[in-house]
Amino acid sequence: MFDIKKSLSRKGRPYDNAVVESTNRLLRKELVYRNHYTTIEQLRHDPDDYVWWSDNRRLRSTLGYRSPKEFTEQGLVL
Repeated sequence: MFDIKKSLSRKGRPYDNAVVESTNRLLRKELVYRNHYTTIEQLRHDPDDYVWWSDNRRLRSTLGYRSPKEFTEQGLVL
């Protein structure tokens, strides 16, 4: 359906894990530690909102102070 291919590093070369750990650290830093959740539903819903905001609204200096969505819509590449 989504044409997602599984990618795993070879034993002893955990590069995929580094990406996941970095993403988890960022979510904890920018969501969990900054908010007080009273229900598990709030905690489950916030990552979706954060990803949408990060892709559509958050300006990135490496993209010329554009959001990732703006950058790709303008047909730009790094």
